[in-house]
Amino acid sequence: MTTTVVHLLRHGEVHNPLGVLYGRLPGYRLSAAGEAMAVAAAEWFRGRDVAHLVSSPLERARQTIGPLAEATGLEVAVDERIIEAGNAFEGTVVGRGGGVFRAPRNWWKLRNPVQPSWGEPYVEIAARMIAAVEAARDAARGHEAVLVSHQLPIWTTRLHVEGRRFAHDPRRRECSLASVTSLTYEDDRFVGVSYAEPAGATDPDAVPGA
Repeated sequence: MTTTVVHLLRHGEVHNPLGVLYGRLPGYRLSAAGEAMAVAAAEWFRGRDVAHLVSSPLERARQTIGPLAEATGLEVAVDERIIEAGNAFEGTVVGRGGGVFRAPRNWWKLRNPVQPSWGEPYVEIAARMIAAVEAARDAARGHEAVLVSHQLPIWTTRLHVEGRRFAHDPRRRECSLASVTSLTYEDDRFVGVSYAEPAGATDPDAVPGA
């Protein structure tokens, strides 16, 4: 029986002083703190049997995987399937308090939290993420792979593999900035998940889905 571990690494903090829910928008880079988080994450992987690296196409993810690529000497594959989730509020200034979600003009977008109605359906996020995870598992068979993705896709993947319902409170996601959600497989069979925070915990009031 062959053991393979696929690590889902969330990107580091982004420079976003206005509190924009930036989603897939271009031009959002890591802050100085985010760059330090990427270094901390790379250090966390030191000594592990990492054989395969994959990044979301978004700039913040590619920056986050940079220190690990440098440390391992591995090339980074880019996989569109692990990109941030689509969101109808993309580009909106959210900031603390979430006032945009209380505006009556936005209530129609919030009508169905199970799907969710304001963005890419959870089932679609889970399907594309699991396909990417399994591809990485196959590429790193018997070793470890690291995929740098985003909070909601990573959390949705965890809910899926643990057989939990998708609808949830974003403030209760266990997926801090630069955190590592690790999926372990025996051959092709998923056997468990673990979680680590190389850069520490993230403020639960931070903009969700970033």
